[in-house]
Amino acid sequence: MTTANTTAPAKGGVWRQSRTFEPAVRLLFLNQLTINLGFYMLMPYLAAHLADGLGMAAWAVGLVLGARNLSQQGMFLVGGALADRLGFKPLIVAGCALRTAGFGALAFAQSLPMLIAASLATGLAGALFNPAVRACLAAEAGEERRVEAFALFNVYYQAGILLGPLVGVALTGVSFRLTCGVAAVLFAGLTLVQLRHLPVRAAHEPRKAGERGQFRTVLSHRTFWFFSLAMTGSYVLSFQVYLALPLAADGTGLTTALFVVSALVALAGQLRITAWCRRRLTRERCLVLGLALMGGAFLAPAALGRGAVGLLLCAAVLAVANAVLYPYEMDTVVALSRGRWVATHYGLYNTVCGIGITLGNLGTGALLDVTGWSAAPWLALCAVGLVCAAAMALLARGGRLGESADGG
Repeated sequence: MTTANTTAPAKGGVWRQSRTFEPAVRLLFLNQLTINLGFYMLMPYLAAHLADGLGMAAWAVGLVLGARNLSQQGMFLVGGALADRLGFKPLIVAGCALRTAGFGALAFAQSLPMLIAASLATGLAGALFNPAVRACLAAEAGEERRVEAFALFNVYYQAGILLGPLVGVALTGVSFRLTCGVAAVLFAGLTLVQLRHLPVRAAHEPRKAGERGQFRTVLSHRTFWFFSLAMTGSYVLSFQVYLALPLAADGTGLTTALFVVSALVALAGQLRITAWCRRRLTRERCLVLGLALMGGAFLAPAALGRGAVGLLLCAAVLAVANAVLYPYEMDTVVALSRGRWVATHYGLYNTVCGIGITLGNLGTGALLDVTGWSAAPWLALCAVGLVCAAAMALLARGGRLGESADGG
């Protein structure tokens, strides 16, 4: 099992720590902040625009939103594979340019086919740049600073989620078309900045290995599959901030407070939590601890009911658990890939977790329909976290999640 990381992370605030990295890494931080800012200023208000502004039926609204999710989740593996073969920069630039076009099209699209096409474009864009950004960050940060880089990356990620809806609600108050236009301009600017300043990093794998060898290497990696399945539980549980907790809150004010608490805990605590974990725990123990904390978060509403205290406590603990998990889960993906087809591994990982979220939401919804708001749904979610933590502990036994993990 990997020993605790004793390399001291850079001290100071987010900006000071960010400046200790190379310009390419800092640009990737800015990249993710802008991506989330642009996305979350627009997407939370798209459904209302389609239903109220364009007068579309509920099934049509669901179709447009589902098209975006399907194109992104379904194409993650392809996006990662292309990034490994063509290099990270072309896929990052192409993804941001495509999202510029997609958001621009949403500003003017009124027919269902046009809206679906624009929605598909925005989803495909995410599939192109998402695995490439993470693989590029891992490569540029280097092995010794990967965990620290991903911790900072999550801070910028959460900042975009927090700021996006606030900017979006102000712009949408004027017009949804204005919101789309500003989001498109942000992505256009990001495209140009990356085209000019992001360094070209070639794929790690020799091109002569061929596409079949690429997919065979990744898809036959049994330990990576087990790791991805175990980590899927964390995504199912963290997604309850968007599903079970808002439904239980039954009010706009408390729902907003859930998101604010979740984002503020991540922003204020991520670097401190990561520093604590690096001093005291191994990577494997961080993964197990994070999954167990996620499961334990749902004991609060199980014990306290649907009141504000239980729900806010659950959201806060979920945010702490995610802060424990995120840098180490991203680092483990690289470790298990052993530096070969890193973006493809990220693409497969995102696809598996995306499917898991869909199935998990269906299961959670069905359980709520059957049991209502008794303790049963919360205890079931708690059990998911504990089972995944136990599975991760079994995987970690014997060093299977280490750098020398067996690809077969």
